[in-house]
Amino acid sequence: MSMISRRSFLKGTGVVAGALALTACGGSSSSTAPASSAAGTTDFSAVLAEFDAGAANLADWANKFDTIIDKVRTETDFAKRADLMHEAEDVLMSTWALMPIYFYTDMYLQKDYVTGVQNNVFGMKRFMYAKNTNNPDQLNICLASEPDYTDPRLSTSVDGGCLASNMFLGVMTLGADGNPIPGCAESYTVSDDGTVYTFTMKDGLKWSDGEALTAADFVYSWNTCVDPNTGCDYGYLFDVVAKNDDGTVKAEASADGKTLTVTLISPCPYFLDLCAFPTFYPVPKAHVEAANTDGTQPGKWAQEAGFVTNGAYTMTAWNHNESLTLSANPNFVDAANVTMPKLNFMLSADTTAIHTAYLNGDLDFADSVPTEEVETQKKGTELKIDPQLGTAYTCANVNSPLFTEGRTAQQAIALRKALTLQIDRDYIVETITQGGQVPANCFIPKGCADGNGGIFYETTTYTYPVASAKGYFDPAADNSEEIANLLQAAGLTLVDGMVDQAATPFTFEYLTNPGGGNIAIAEAQQQDFAALGIEMGIAQQEWAVMLDSRKNGDYDVSRNAWVMDYNDPINMLEMWLTDSGNNDAQFGK
Repeated sequence: MSMISRRSFLKGTGVVAGALALTACGGSSSSTAPASSAAGTTDFSAVLAEFDAGAANLADWANKFDTIIDKVRTETDFAKRADLMHEAEDVLMSTWALMPIYFYTDMYLQKDYVTGVQNNVFGMKRFMYAKNTNNPDQLNICLASEPDYTDPRLSTSVDGGCLASNMFLGVMTLGADGNPIPGCAESYTVSDDGTVYTFTMKDGLKWSDGEALTAADFVYSWNTCVDPNTGCDYGYLFDVVAKNDDGTVKAEASADGKTLTVTLISPCPYFLDLCAFPTFYPVPKAHVEAANTDGTQPGKWAQEAGFVTNGAYTMTAWNHNESLTLSANPNFVDAANVTMPKLNFMLSADTTAIHTAYLNGDLDFADSVPTEEVETQKKGTELKIDPQLGTAYTCANVNSPLFTEGRTAQQAIALRKALTLQIDRDYIVETITQGGQVPANCFIPKGCADGNGGIFYETTTYTYPVASAKGYFDPAADNSEEIANLLQAAGLTLVDGMVDQAATPFTFEYLTNPGGGNIAIAEAQQQDFAALGIEMGIAQQEWAVMLDSRKNGDYDVSRNAWVMDYNDPINMLEMWLTDSGNNDAQFGK
């Protein structure tokens, strides 16, 4: 691999020390070389022609992308369904707004005296069945900083999902192996055509305040998720469920509350997984509505400790931005098997402080490891590296003036592709993350199922954009010539292989949250782009604030990542629907 040594840079400043030739890591499919015109200027029309399809897709996102996803949801031939999802990823990647960096692994620290923590490839950690021989009464944990929401309908972060999965229980839940098993349901049946699910609820279900929990609570909760006034970013997950004429979900509770019947628009291979996902958890109607009298604060009921839950724990203390405590819920349907009475959570994004607390014995479990400590921890027995289905990527806001002012749609896409190819993924995974991550050259994680009994990237019916790399570019290739052509095609002037900032200024801001090596990864990209003469600033926002900025499109380019919620490619695709609350790239907006 050809790359520029980072010793040639002033660390973290993006200032190039000395003259550098244009070289880059990353790669892509071959591009057409630009032609020289009779006047001696270079004609980049052939280079830009590669992006005509991407420009057309962006201009008509609802028809180009949303329509494919609609077909995926109704296609009953699962082989054809897999092909449609490949087509949808092609449309997504034609924009080059998603710049894959690496495929996730799950790296965390767990004391040797702690056992029974459940983790799966979706990063959902549950502690109710854990044991601590050092202190049997409690576990001290750090997952992340202040959660965005504790209302399971509104949370979109992995840490928020972890908290929800410890405090709430769906009709289904995930077993220790990550596969769905009955939760609040005792059993279920599926109609012969695969479209009607009937759940029989367990006896004696209760909320943490002792009130009875019935199938009607699920019907209420699910209907609030599809109500636009709730602002549920994951509301699109219910698109697989048939709707009544008034827009409510076609889910019915029996008169005695013992049976929940759900009708789907077509067979859905991952519906039971959805029923185990936090968005599908129940919420207590009386408490939700009492706290939201004017309809403007749907999550207010769960903003302080003491809110009602139905899972293994209730929140008994919450010192915002510092700590929170979960205590065992005696009304939990499986309370007799809960082995950990109390969970104390440190809320922090400071990986150094978290690591110090772990080393001092103040934490038994830490879901982050400072970059500089990884190699040391690998020598011991407490560093865990588990498989995980997810992709870390840099996300561009397609509506940012950076890409829309003074450039055609084709030029904007060419520019984003150049940035994508320039990122040194090997450096990031080998020097910064160090957790066995693999450089990514597509958006859907390698190893993801295809919904038809196979693996998405191992199907024999699909022709990959870069067949040898099974992705959209070859992370090991040197594409410095292509990158130069792309930058010039985008309207930038190059002098000695670098952008002439005086002639064609190009600077932008990269948004990230602190912690977890995020700043180091930002600085690595800053230096990669500096090698092209591109100036990238780094802006930091706290986790919850950054989530809002991305959602609202208040950024140019941002850190982003997606850990799958269930093992089907649609989970990585439908988040980019025009009306999705998770559509951070602002496609179709």
